[in-house]
Amino acid sequence: MRFTDEEQQDEQGQVSPRAKGLDPVEVRQRDSEALEDQAEVRAEPVATAESTPPGLAGLSRPLRALTGAAAAVCLVGTAAHLLMVGLYVAPVNPVSQRYAREINAWIDPAFDQNWQLFAPEPQSGNWQISARTRSTGPDGRPRIGPWFDLSALDNAAVKHDVFPSHTAQNTLRRAWTAYVDAFGTGDQAGSDWAVLVRDYLRNIAVDRVEAHRKGDFDSIQLRVVTQPIAAPAAPGGPRPAQPAADIRNLPWWKVPSRGR
Repeated sequence: MRFTDEEQQDEQGQVSPRAKGLDPVEVRQRDSEALEDQAEVRAEPVATAESTPPGLAGLSRPLRALTGAAAAVCLVGTAAHLLMVGLYVAPVNPVSQRYAREINAWIDPAFDQNWQLFAPEPQSGNWQISARTRSTGPDGRPRIGPWFDLSALDNAAVKHDVFPSHTAQNTLRRAWTAYVDAFGTGDQAGSDWAVLVRDYLRNIAVDRVEAHRKGDFDSIQLRVVTQPIAAPAAPGGPRPAQPAADIRNLPWWKVPSRGR
């Protein structure tokens, strides 16, 4: 079958552009532009996804700056705390002596340590610390509650625990030893440091009582029973007698208003 010049076909059997009255160069140019448009349409979703990367890069510049500043403050604070604790427990050196006031102000009383880096201090006695509260009754008379054993509460939290809490083991005990160091055998505060230690011990007792007993109270009193640890028996000798326990009743302390 033959075709005229107007109906000429190409090798694939399609009617040639010339047969349609079109310039082959223009047809190729239009096809190239159409392919470029399709490529741009396909690339738009990818470009949009890449324009909003996850993480900090997706935040605005002020938020990135704020996040970076917060991270820097946390790192500096952590480094400063580790440095202070290291100087506090390290053997006496020129740096710890020169900055003793700053180091003690940072550590005491919340981060107090009772051991040295190379010479731990063994406990010389067992303390049983109890608390009782006082409130004003409807008739205006004081109402005193029973003794509440704070040490037994800590012991119960530690007993049979594979990973006992450091807070349950040491917070109350270290608060009491700090009180003894600041007050000695009396109960009159002779310095701002003694007042701080007294308030620290009182607040710990108040928090423990409030967590396990209902009812409001305006004063609290502590009783500390100290049982010295007996010296070990000599080889082949008799067992030493158990030292007598010492009972110390602290004065009533006013509990500040806590919004109850």
